Amino acid sequence: MNELILLLQIFLIIAFTFIALKISKNALIMLISLQAVIANLFVLKQINLFGLNATCADAFVIGSVLGINLLQEYYGKEIADKTVIISFFAMLFYMVVSFVHMLYIPNTFDWANNYFSELLKFAPRISIASFASYLISVKFNNFIYKFLENKLNNKYFLFRNLASIILSQALDTIIFSFLGLYGLVGNILQVMLVGFSLKLIVIFISTPLLSFVKNILKLNLNNNN
Repeated sequence: MNELILLLQIFLIIAFTFIALKISKNALIMLISLQAVIANLFVLKQINLFGLNATCADAFVIGSVLGINLLQEYYGKEIADKTVIISFFAMLFYMVVSFVHMLYIPNTFDWANNYFSELLKFAPRISIASFASYLISVKFNNFIYKFLENKLNNKYFLFRNLASIILSQALDTIIFSFLGLYGLVGNILQVMLVGFSLKLIVIFISTPLLSFVKNILKLNLNNNN
């Protein structure tokens, strides 16, 4: 059942990413930032996938990087870099307000504080791990993408997108797993293995769709705000 739910999640994220692209540049930037925050919360839930320990957040990370590559393809590297900063700011805001939220003293009618305490007590550690892995991997992704773009004279879009995402997400998986999840999950190596495998699945599903959007739909994105 978890595998079917994961497949649904993957297609929902891909669909919302392309819908945001169709709406406007700003809608896509918003969705990328939102996914960065959601991933920090959903990563705490552990599940079994194909008999191995895993978390629920990997597809959101790929959604963010997929969106950034779309921005870079249609709007340029400057917009993609600015989106990284915006996403960083959104995660910082999440970490700060989570801390402030837990300072409130609940009244006698409250029933949710204990649940919030369990969920948010790891927010600083996970957020800091996310800052490090997210910034390093996305910057690395942009560097590899631009490097291949120059070397290949702006050709072979599908290959450029695949190579940059795969390499950057391998780096992201290693950094975040050890900084954010070590000691919190049942088996860190299984989480890394399943996490990166899921990312590869999402990459190979979403990248042909990127090419489809670029070559078939012929979206007039430059007129979007």
